[in-house]
Amino acid sequence: MKVISTNLGKPTKIIWNGKETMTGIYKHPVDEALFLDVEDVQGDTVVDRRYHGGTHKACYLFSAENYPYWKEKYPLLDWNWGMFGENLTIEGLDESQLRIGSIYKLGDALVQITQPREPCYKLGIRFGNQDILKQFKDHGFPGTYLRILEPGIVRVGDSMKLVEESKSTLTVQQFYNLLFSKIKDQGVLELAIKNEALPLSKREKLKKWT
Repeated sequence: MKVISTNLGKPTKIIWNGKETMTGIYKHPVDEALFLDVEDVQGDTVVDRRYHGGTHKACYLFSAENYPYWKEKYPLLDWNWGMFGENLTIEGLDESQLRIGSIYKLGDALVQITQPREPCYKLGIRFGNQDILKQFKDHGFPGTYLRILEPGIVRVGDSMKLVEESKSTLTVQQFYNLLFSKIKDQGVLELAIKNEALPLSKREKLKKWT
């Protein structure tokens, strides 16, 4: 896997349900390297820390291979890397293969795969269509958040190399599909509840489905 774009966002004012709010989802490619810190990406905008940033969501990755699919669906948008609010656009990232808990060397940083991105209305605002929320859920390739085990600099062209595979076979895609399925696969559910790389709050909520 390889970094093909580093992206940062500035605070952007939006209107939702008649109310003014701010968002950091409008990310765009930048020429400089990014510093991945333990709580967030240095220099990036994190508006609502209830849902973004923090140890389990310090950096967001999205796959370059998924861009053609969305460009076909939304051909009139002004396309560039960072459209999904990702800090790093990664070539070769595959959520069906990435295991939650696996550790990678990403540039100079050491990172751990933690959880998929769950779309909210702000993605719909960026795309000009709230229908993208259901489309994004159905597509099944949500990108992934990272925990930063060792902070470091990441540049365009840097590789993302596996250091330690998670003992759990739970993939980002399996967990993502589990979150939105009405009937929970009990095998996947058990893997998720036992996977300590996931936030404890998420694992506790899943116990009601057992």
